[in-house]
Amino acid sequence: MKSSYYGKILHINLSNNKIWYDILGEEEIKLYLGGRGIGAKLLWDMTDNRTDPLSKENVLIFSTGVLTGTNVPSSGRTTINFKSPLTGRYFKCSVGGGWGLRAKMVGVDHLVIHGKAKKPVYIYISVDKVEIRNASFLLRKSVKETNRILKEKIEDNSIDVACIGPAGESKVKYASIMFSIYNTAARGGSGTVMASKNLKAIVVNPNHGKVYVNDPENFYKYVKSSLEDTYNDSHSPVMYKYGTSPDNVSMFDEGLVASYNFRRQTIENSYNFTGKCQIDEGYLKRRVGCGSCIIGCHRFTVVPSGSFKGTYSEGPELETYLALGARLGITDENYLMKLNEMANDFGFDSISLGSTIAWAMESYEKGLITKKDTNGLEIKWGNGDAVIELIKMIASREGIGDLLAEGTKKASEVIGNNSEEWAVQANGLEQSGVETRAMLSYALAFALNPRGPDHLTTECLAELGKSFSPEAEKIIEKITGDKKYAVPYMTEKRADIVTWHENIYAVSDALGICAFLTTASYGIDEEKCAKLFTYATGIKISSDEIMESGRRIVTLERCYNNREGCTRENDVLPKRLMNEIAEGRVKYQPIKPVNSKEILDKMLDDYYELNGWDKKTGYPEKGTLEKLKLFFCADKIYPR
Repeated sequence: MKSSYYGKILHINLSNNKIWYDILGEEEIKLYLGGRGIGAKLLWDMTDNRTDPLSKENVLIFSTGVLTGTNVPSSGRTTINFKSPLTGRYFKCSVGGGWGLRAKMVGVDHLVIHGKAKKPVYIYISVDKVEIRNASFLLRKSVKETNRILKEKIEDNSIDVACIGPAGESKVKYASIMFSIYNTAARGGSGTVMASKNLKAIVVNPNHGKVYVNDPENFYKYVKSSLEDTYNDSHSPVMYKYGTSPDNVSMFDEGLVASYNFRRQTIENSYNFTGKCQIDEGYLKRRVGCGSCIIGCHRFTVVPSGSFKGTYSEGPELETYLALGARLGITDENYLMKLNEMANDFGFDSISLGSTIAWAMESYEKGLITKKDTNGLEIKWGNGDAVIELIKMIASREGIGDLLAEGTKKASEVIGNNSEEWAVQANGLEQSGVETRAMLSYALAFALNPRGPDHLTTECLAELGKSFSPEAEKIIEKITGDKKYAVPYMTEKRADIVTWHENIYAVSDALGICAFLTTASYGIDEEKCAKLFTYATGIKISSDEIMESGRRIVTLERCYNNREGCTRENDVLPKRLMNEIAEGRVKYQPIKPVNSKEILDKMLDDYYELNGWDKKTGYPEKGTLEKLKLFFCADKIYPR
């Protein structure tokens, strides 16, 4: 039977060079869908609470989506699952570019990396061969250099590369894996895990491979419908024109993003952080789309003049603008472009990188870090030159860079003196740039996120309602029954809003669809997801069943962290965001001065009750696990 997804798992053990395949059964595919869902189940089965994230016992799982390689719009995503060396918990990353599409063309639904090579290696995968090759000639090479050298050596420009940069090789705890040069599986230390296995790169060569669907005629009907609805959504042309950065400064003036290490909710010269600035000032050279993308929200930018003339990279994305710009008090466009290029080429998670430096800047301001510690650098707010040098030090673990390479949680524990109060992290992960003191669905979602406090398991833009898009307001009405809940400062119905977004996001990751099309432009809903899955694979599933599969994925990820010892006490936000009032003019004023424990606890109670989780422990109840066919989790998280 032809299908876009056979559940084919390629295993490679780098310790003994063993290579083998497994094939999933239809029942397991329907339960977990594919992509992120199967990746989560494999991670559950292959690791446990005794697994050291940087040991050879940890696994690195690459999962292409069920629809990756088809003509479904923006369906080229790949999920990476691993146990995080930064947080010690479950982690998943989703990445675009062309790597996943090409991996699917060579017949890889899932790739599981086991063990550790004795010497640096890279993996070569084509339709007819899988090889583990020497990578000593790639050591300490940047991401750009690694891609260039491999293409020259293999003599084929059609290959696609996933690799780590110097930050990964130095085992910086928030090193990323870079795909197709500029696309990043950024957070949690995916690149650190890859480095711990002595694996520099994974090359896929499509060799004219193909991806089929089960029912092409009916499949294309829903592809066409998805295309039309995405193009007709009011936010799609905004993303095309301006990328992930806004077209104006309103979100900065309204207090929806953080600056100066989350002490403020506004930033001067906010125009410089907009997609409009990239266009007006001549930085934007072309718009870029991931595999099968129809929007092209990525930017390719070049610095046209000045001391950084010729600097080039994709981005900056909004989160990089915030992390390496607003959070550090840096507003000069040329520095923003340079820091973005460095983060990509060294292979950093720009969010954790910027957050850790912001913590260091505030510690320097308070006298806990001095010039003696920084080799003479004045790491003051807005000092872009100092940040450039500090990034180099972190990438090589030189001087204070060795401490900052551990992330804000560990760094604040070492420095002490209450510096954890301004370490803007929870459960070891630095918070992304959303100002959760102004957006309460995001606050609840960040507290529950199995990764830690960021936006990439639940994108709740719809709570902004009309101020985001007319379609967003309709989504809130669909979820809650009333569009009056489409405001970001209410506690009511936040549990419902977060739950729906968690489920559709998990479905999107499993199918390989960019979440922008399900949680930002709303061109693909759960009905289309179910139809596309059915006609692509030949496995029938309804919209209710596919959303239940999304809930199953979310719940399994929760159970993984429960098995690690996490409870309700871990469902928190960074201390600063729960205990301090931000400076600056704010449009969206929360009911309380901040996301106090009282507010968060009320929303958590609503969420637990809605989803069948125990309010005291935060564990999914046994009945919930039975209903979701996750009975095997109960044996691990509940005492017999």
